[in-house]
Amino acid sequence: MTKSEACMWKYVLSKGQMKGYQFRQQRPIDSYIVDFVCLPLKLVIEVDGFTHENEFNYSKDKKRDFNLEQLGFTTLRFSSWEVLNRIDDVSIIIAEWIENNAQNPPPPWLPPAGEINQSIPQ
Repeated sequence: MTKSEACMWKYVLSKGQMKGYQFRQQRPIDSYIVDFVCLPLKLVIEVDGFTHENEFNYSKDKKRDFNLEQLGFTTLRFSSWEVLNRIDDVSIIIAEWIENNAQNPPPPWLPPAGEINQSIPQ
């Protein structure tokens, strides 16, 4: 993960902190690996570094977004700079998208197995 992706994960998307929805990181969808995805929302979050600013990569990103859209996904893209310097604004944009587009409340969120307290009361 890049620094900006790590910040997005830690401060915005992990542990159900985005309106209770569970996001996954670096997941395959079709022939793509997306930075973050919430499957119940069919929402993809991409964090783009400076390499995405040239014409060739911009065109590839547009094609990728179109192909994901054909599969029913919405892609929200943020630059690394936005994530590192305006994380609160990024969080608000994602939260507003969820408020405007979520059809159902989030399913119950369970932490990954490694995060569950292993002690069982006797």
